[in-house]
Amino acid sequence: MRTAIRALAITAAAALTVTGLAACSSGSSGSSGDSKTLTYWASNQGTSLQNDKEVLTPVLEKFTKETGIKVNLQVIGWNDLQTKITTAVTSGQGPDVVNIGNTWATSLQATGAFQEFGDSEMKAIGGADKFGKVALSTGGAPGKTVTSVPLYGLAYGLYYNKQMFQDAGLQAPTTWEELTADAKKLTTGDQYGFTIAGGSYTENAHFAFINSAQNGGEWFDKDGKPTFTEKANVDGIKRYLDLMQSDKVVNTSNAQYDNGTQAVSDFANKKAAMMLTQNNANATITSNGMSADQFGVVPFPAPEGAEDIASFPAGINLSIFKNTKNKDGALEFVKFMTSESTQSTLDKPYSALPVLASAADSVTDEQTKTFLDIYNNKAKPLPLVPAEDQFESTVGKAMNDMFAKIATGGTVSDSDIKTALQTAQDQVSQSVG
Repeated sequence: MRTAIRALAITAAAALTVTGLAACSSGSSGSSGDSKTLTYWASNQGTSLQNDKEVLTPVLEKFTKETGIKVNLQVIGWNDLQTKITTAVTSGQGPDVVNIGNTWATSLQATGAFQEFGDSEMKAIGGADKFGKVALSTGGAPGKTVTSVPLYGLAYGLYYNKQMFQDAGLQAPTTWEELTADAKKLTTGDQYGFTIAGGSYTENAHFAFINSAQNGGEWFDKDGKPTFTEKANVDGIKRYLDLMQSDKVVNTSNAQYDNGTQAVSDFANKKAAMMLTQNNANATITSNGMSADQFGVVPFPAPEGAEDIASFPAGINLSIFKNTKNKDGALEFVKFMTSESTQSTLDKPYSALPVLASAADSVTDEQTKTFLDIYNNKAKPLPLVPAEDQFESTVGKAMNDMFAKIATGGTVSDSDIKTALQTAQDQVSQSVG
């Protein structure tokens, strides 16, 4: 996700097949055995699936011109991507190359369906040293050969409306206490201090993780067993829920926001003064009419005395299905997509953070520098265990229900949160043994 992941510019749920590029079978090109054709599933990174088509088509045409390998591109919305990948793993009918939310890397690695990037594969794509250390660490479980490599870097940041803050005589918050105090001052009439995607399980799981991490919490023990009911986890979720529940700085309608673009739209249209989202939101913000000089970004503030964790190293990775019949072509494609030239081309429209070690020093934009600092210095990886995807699903969906309860006039207590987390923990425990 994300949740993805991600997070993220999520729009229509249907896949979009790019015209003008070579067609091949609707199943895996691995079954077609065509060494001059690749099937590529790309995640929705832009303002819409159509926007992704417009961004990626000339890039893939350049790859075809350079290599003679044609690409059948499908852009898939985040609501569908994980399910489609899981189905492809089960059926054996998938693409050659696929974008994944990097938080899924360990879970997908455990399926055995993806090509390892061992020494020869890494050499074929330009070597492991070309990637930043933090970015490459998201490629799989610690101590195992990675089955994905970084494509786009992402991190969460606190976006704020400069004019609203100036009019209220406020500075950008540096602690959670300042954030909630500012949000209360900025909540008036139809304007709210904050906007969230309260109906998005991926977003909710991400903020459960970050808030818990600030408390020093963990979601799994060293053996990969879930520890969801820890007090640090309960307290972290309660802090986030209270933005709507007790602080009342979030519109209760946000409980129905099942993807990040709805909250981004509220922020861009000045219905809310702040939001927590990833750096690839910029294109959606500006497409809604808000110029880049009207908003600022600072790290997600932690409570006073808490750990200075503002995100996890989020982003999009590339994986190759092991059953591809065009492994050499797939490696050539990964090399092309992670080259300096292609990265430079794609990072701008997608507002992505550089994942190449050589690119970080060339960043001059202050906002990108802020996000890079968060990514490299204030980010804690999501649990690097096979059951990470189940953590996101069970905990995130439990939080969806909690926000829905608050939105309809109910109250969610610490005890309610612990009970919900126990249910989620039991579900995950059954699968991990």
